[in-house]
Amino acid sequence: MPTLFRFLVVIAILAGLGLAAVFVLATFVQPDIREITVPIPANRLPSK
Repeated sequence: MPTLFRFLVVIAILAGLGLAAVFVLATFVQPDIREITVPIPANRLPSK
C-alpha cells in the first residue's frame, strides 16, 4: 500500500505543476491581436 500511496502523491504533484503552468500561461501571456485577411477565389462564391 505505501507504494500505491507514493505513486498517487507523485501523480498529484505532477498534475499540480501542470495546472500551475497552464494558469501562469493563461494569466501572463498576452496574444498578439492582428487583423487576418483571407482571399477567397471568385469560383468559390455562390452565384445567383
